[in-house]
Amino acid sequence: MPTLKWFPAQGQPRVFALYKPVTTVGRALGNDVAIPAEGLSETHVQVLFDGRDFNLEEVDKQAEILVNGKKKRRTRLAHGDRLTLGDVELAFSVFDEPQKVARGSSAAAPGSEAATAISETQHQVGQQLAGLRKLYEFSEKLMTMKEIDQLLEAMLDAVIEVTGAEKGLILLNEDAFTGSGAGPDGQPAARIRASRNVKREAVTDPSGTISDSIVRKVIETGRPIIVSDALSDSQFKSSESVLALRLSSVMCAPLVSQGHAQGVLYVGNDRVKGLFERSQLDVLSIFAAQASLILQNALLLSALRADKEKLVAELKDKRFGEIIGACPSMLEVFRKLQKVATTDISVLITGETGTGKELIARELHRRSNRVSGPFVVINCGAIPENLIESELFGHVKGAFTGAVGSRGGKFQAANGGTLFLDEIGELPLNLQVKLLRALQERVVFRVGDSKPEKVDIRVVAATNRVLEDEIAAGRFREDLYYRLNVVNIYLPPLRERGDDVLIIAKALLSKHADELGSQVQGFTPPALAAIKKSQWPGNIRQLDNRIKKALVLGEKSLLGPEDLDLGQDAENAILPLEKAKEEFQRKYVLEVLERNSGNRTQTARDLGVDPRTIFRYLEREANPPPPGGGKPADE
Repeated sequence: MPTLKWFPAQGQPRVFALYKPVTTVGRALGNDVAIPAEGLSETHVQVLFDGRDFNLEEVDKQAEILVNGKKKRRTRLAHGDRLTLGDVELAFSVFDEPQKVARGSSAAAPGSEAATAISETQHQVGQQLAGLRKLYEFSEKLMTMKEIDQLLEAMLDAVIEVTGAEKGLILLNEDAFTGSGAGPDGQPAARIRASRNVKREAVTDPSGTISDSIVRKVIETGRPIIVSDALSDSQFKSSESVLALRLSSVMCAPLVSQGHAQGVLYVGNDRVKGLFERSQLDVLSIFAAQASLILQNALLLSALRADKEKLVAELKDKRFGEIIGACPSMLEVFRKLQKVATTDISVLITGETGTGKELIARELHRRSNRVSGPFVVINCGAIPENLIESELFGHVKGAFTGAVGSRGGKFQAANGGTLFLDEIGELPLNLQVKLLRALQERVVFRVGDSKPEKVDIRVVAATNRVLEDEIAAGRFREDLYYRLNVVNIYLPPLRERGDDVLIIAKALLSKHADELGSQVQGFTPPALAAIKKSQWPGNIRQLDNRIKKALVLGEKSLLGPEDLDLGQDAENAILPLEKAKEEFQRKYVLEVLERNSGNRTQTARDLGVDPRTIFRYLEREANPPPPGGGKPADE
């Protein structure tokens, strides 16, 4: 056992055992190594054991510390080092010393009761230090082990070595870690995940070496159990499993996660001469407590790796370039996109804001014959009306105030490639005429110039407006609409894409976590449920922003609904079937009525119902029930 030997000015040297993770040295009686010398501070230094090395650290910054004659404030101790603390001389040894061992300031005579107690203490401390060293080695192995089974076997090898057991097993409640089922009594079923013997081999038929009653007791109470002689133990000697196995000695310690025993560390000896002692149970309990944390993290990492691999596999089948989707409506988008990409016909991309219209436009360009040419984007709604013509077609020097030189526009910049006109519905009417001419003739005129310029471009436009309604309202030219809308690609909103939203959310989290250096690994099950139920009025853009915010502000490894600002009010209300059917019928009746310009008789004829049914729906529309239910206000 490592020791510090004190050489007093008078009398015999005294030896102090270093049996704790932190050992304090000083003049005060409360120190682990208390030396009554005036040259020492109250607490001069401390010796820290990290599982592998002993390190000396200062406590009193004014104290004098010499190690082998050199001033030190912190150092790793090696066997034979000489320490000078003030006027106190000490020597550090990593081996047991045959001299009298002191606890505090008293020595014990050989053969005395005190010496016997000290010998027992040394034995126990030696076991504890060995356990700590093995735990440290086990922690280091975790950093290089990726397979959970390999990690469990390494844990058992370490436990068997430090406890002197013949065999060891790890049992885990499968439902706690893998989502499996419970046992026949409704309690989680503890299943064997690993078994080892002293030869570092798997135990043959491990289930035939376990006492179910002992394991059940440890899981129920969450406390370790030692049965030094199972056949003589008053509590377990009548147990069927103990009698059947004729067990000699067993130790079992809980593996605790979130305050509950999620499994056990079980070791046994069948030899009478190998009966376990209480000190060995203490070592096993310490090991199990620390191993629980390591194991929990390892299982979480294993689950996250599996989840990431599953996501990558899913994305292979559900990714179209940079676009992710597998729902029927998105597969239709991909089908259209693949067919029109290699042509030069104009494409109009429609859909709500944030659905990814620019991604579709870029994918069209990437799969086209113009991929080597430029892809130029112009947002028709983001440029002031008095500048948009110049942005589109360019201008010559002096064409307007501030035109200090000639400059080409987006049409010229996109020559040989693709021009993406985003938010085309925002384009003013007077410029729609000029745009139509440019598209028809593939010729543009710079502002202030009468010389035409030929351009070779493909035009892709996008809008979140319903252009048919804009045409009816006189805000968009019908001829330009038909010029742009040769092929229409409609992007469905996120709320109509089913499980796509979950795949997109996981892909965005993985991407942004790497970019932002976040430690977040995934979503909690409630978060995934909330993501799927949310309306997402801002679609993918809104989802993307919520995830970025959560990654920056979140403090947990898994994001919950609260991190994404998804409370109950953000979820879709699930109506009873009858109410949902009634709501659909109401909307459909009103829609058909509108198509028939309010003609109730024709609407009833089209729907195949009595005209009084139409009147009833109109009456309900005019007098809706109060929020709490009941009859309309005028009844």
